Amino acid sequence: MTKHIYIFSPSSAVRDKPAFRRGVLRLTKLGYEVEVDAAALSSHQRFAGDDETRLAAIHRAAASGADVALISRGGYGLTRILPAINYKAIAKAVDKGTHFVGLSDFTALQSALLAKTGAVSWSGPALGEDFGVDGEPDDIMEACFDDLITGQGEGTGWRLPPSAIKEGAASAIPARAGGVFSINNATLWGGNLAVLTSLVGSPYLPAVKGGILFLEEVHEHPYRLERMLTTLLHAGVLAQQKAIVLGQFTNYKLVPHDKGFKLATVVAWLQKQIKAPVLTGLPFGHVPTKVLLPVGEKVVLTVEGRDAFLLWSHAH
Repeated sequence: MTKHIYIFSPSSAVRDKPAFRRGVLRLTKLGYEVEVDAAALSSHQRFAGDDETRLAAIHRAAASGADVALISRGGYGLTRILPAINYKAIAKAVDKGTHFVGLSDFTALQSALLAKTGAVSWSGPALGEDFGVDGEPDDIMEACFDDLITGQGEGTGWRLPPSAIKEGAASAIPARAGGVFSINNATLWGGNLAVLTSLVGSPYLPAVKGGILFLEEVHEHPYRLERMLTTLLHAGVLAQQKAIVLGQFTNYKLVPHDKGFKLATVVAWLQKQIKAPVLTGLPFGHVPTKVLLPVGEKVVLTVEGRDAFLLWSHAH
């Protein structure tokens, strides 16, 4: 049976129409049935339609019966409409087999859905940014997406940077016997750092204890990343996790004033603040090569030297 993908726009307006069309065409060529929401290309100020338009699109996606509800793009727009979203309808759609997939601003809806219902969604690609690139989409991203939609996905793995196993580096691996450790039955959650930080103090930030928190960001200088991490630290969020997994932090520029302050500085600082391991290099974020991650699912995190694995099919 042909898999059904529903494209909708819950956040910023789609400005790159060619990328949108390329994405739809690409998914169609891959053999999927692609349905585009009626308001997917709507525009109101910087948003994909006014608040009511985007709310209706979210609820149409939940009612679509699709195998995957895929966002067209991220940007901004979801946090302002979180109180009006029908989370029970989305959770019901998830129970019936619809996978909600997205990243960036979509972190807000994913977090709220987890906080309100416990339903699992997926951090992964967006239509334009990933399937609509001018050229060939990343093959790892496509393979992970295919694994999700065909029900074959069991987990993901990556190589930690060489610095991760050096004494004193930004990782707790040296503190574990032989650089080998495993965390079992922990809730995987997270996403975009700025969006998560914006939810602190609200009912839309999941109260996950003993979880594995993954984070990514784009266009944010390391000092701004540290400032956001201090918010999560001071709110008690980081201390409650069994591990912090850092994805890709991209598209920022260091300046002479930094005097050596860089991303590695922030990671090293973070490791000193908490007892849990801080792992780096996860292939996820605003980058072409991205894996898909189940937000709210129980997972196993295993590290053997520089090899890290997140597994969700064997977590129970």
